[in-house]
Amino acid sequence: MTFLRNTWYVAMWGPDLGPDDLASRTICGQPIVLFRRSDGTAAALVDQCAHRFAPLSKGKMCGDHIECPYHGLQYDDTGTCVVNPHGTGRITPALHIASFPIVERHTILWVWLGDRPADETLIPDYAHLDEGAPGVLSKRDWMILEVDYRLMVDNLLDLSHVNYLHDGLLGSAEIAKVPVEIDIREDGDTLYVTRTTKDCEPPPMFDLMYRNDGANVDKWAELRWNAPGVLVNNAGVCPPGGRRQDGMTVLGNHLLTPIDERHCYYHIAAVRIGDETPADSDEEVADRLTRMRKFAFDEQDRPMVEAQQRAYDRAGGPDHLKPVMLNIDAGPLRARRIMDRLIDAEGAEPVSIRRREPVG
Repeated sequence: MTFLRNTWYVAMWGPDLGPDDLASRTICGQPIVLFRRSDGTAAALVDQCAHRFAPLSKGKMCGDHIECPYHGLQYDDTGTCVVNPHGTGRITPALHIASFPIVERHTILWVWLGDRPADETLIPDYAHLDEGAPGVLSKRDWMILEVDYRLMVDNLLDLSHVNYLHDGLLGSAEIAKVPVEIDIREDGDTLYVTRTTKDCEPPPMFDLMYRNDGANVDKWAELRWNAPGVLVNNAGVCPPGGRRQDGMTVLGNHLLTPIDERHCYYHIAAVRIGDETPADSDEEVADRLTRMRKFAFDEQDRPMVEAQQRAYDRAGGPDHLKPVMLNIDAGPLRARRIMDRLIDAEGAEPVSIRRREPVG
């Protein structure tokens, strides 16, 4: 698999990286160590000492420097070796290692692996995750999936599955009978897939957090996708014929980062916006939202996509097993075409060997 290089990858939730932490991540086959300088800003280096290739993430912080756990060499935030405790202490250029541009925005740590200058304007808008933003935020969660990240993108961009895989939680057999309006559009390299259903019974999860009366609603789900795998699902319900702002919205954030060809990180959080039942506190809403979304994924989505991955593995990989496409696959296919175009524009060199050289 060829990965997109010149883009921002989600490394981890910012609040999860403490002042003395050394966090290990592998992105597109590249081991990376993340840490914070004494001023609180984040840095990212290749997770490999130049001497004997020991993982620096197993070491410790010495002020603003990382000390290798094997022989005590120290590196600054640019990857420059600044301490060699052996012999004369001579430091040669060969002891320096690569560093990577990193930006903390919207409570997310974004890492750039490409050879082009890092472009912060390409970071998608997730302002609804900022501290103090309106709404009730669920737990910021993450996990590792044994699956090609593209299969999860397909899953999210084709929400026709909710009435079947998530029957009784996010959909139902009765909702599946109601006509769906589908709109797919591109804005530059951003893809939007919107599904709208009018005057239908409410999905159980939304009904529970909205009016909890089972009365019919209009419902929508608008997916925004940015390469390679970061999505927002603006989903909600409102009274039939009403306005979205008169109802309830859940902004589901799905941030997928490839580890390698068949594993990925999945960062997830949701924000609930709109009126709530009077008995609900913000804490109760956040807890309910966290638990229901976790159940939907752990008990329904994860087993399905990982079973798909095993089917591809048995066939020898995705090039040996071609699924039959339906009209519901238009969104995922458009995203794959955009990805192919972006990767083709970069050339076919694997991301893992293109590194930003250290300063000095």
